[in-house]
Amino acid sequence: MTKLRLSYQTVEFGKIDIHLCTLRNRQEFYDPDGVAENLGISSAQWPIFGVVWPSSMVLAHTINDYNTGSKRILEIGCGMALSSLLLNKQHANITATDYHPEVGVFLARNTLLNNDRPIAYERVDWTDTEDNLGRFDLIIGSDLLYEEQHIELLANFIEGHSNKSCEVILVDPARGRKNKLSAKMIEFGYSSCQKKPIHTDYLDNEFKGDILLFSR
Repeated sequence: MTKLRLSYQTVEFGKIDIHLCTLRNRQEFYDPDGVAENLGISSAQWPIFGVVWPSSMVLAHTINDYNTGSKRILEIGCGMALSSLLLNKQHANITATDYHPEVGVFLARNTLLNNDRPIAYERVDWTDTEDNLGRFDLIIGSDLLYEEQHIELLANFIEGHSNKSCEVILVDPARGRKNKLSAKMIEFGYSSCQKKPIHTDYLDNEFKGDILLFSR
């Protein structure tokens, strides 16, 4: 039985409600068997996956207005997977990924909470040379550039999972690495642009980051 304290919330997207079970706060921690520790996830890093961040909200609202059509979509570093849950509700072809060992558990729980079909999920490390994901037409993610080394790892991971024709939508909360990532993506043949989100009244505070758009 988990000793985590949990919280429930509903995020509204027009007439669509997405129900979420999350960690109650960023002080929660439960790794009795050292699974996360063995993956290099410290106790301070452990709860980061389990709350809804502003960047995640911006990504979900962005993707809600996006015509996904029949695109095969990948969410990288999904955490609470708000965008994946929204896309799943809209019957899009979505696959979610993260590194944290508890993400898959919460994703399954929240999918059931929303009375929706299971979401394809794989726990992956951006340094892995092999996985079962395949390639995608649209790749999305939010707040992925925590460290300098993540720039090249993320760009290479995207390149390794993108079709020849592919779009990428990333939300970055002004961590100072977006231009270096854009340069790497341009090397892979992508066009690059950045824009500010509009109508962010769903956030408690002003969002100072950017939506990064790449297309090839």
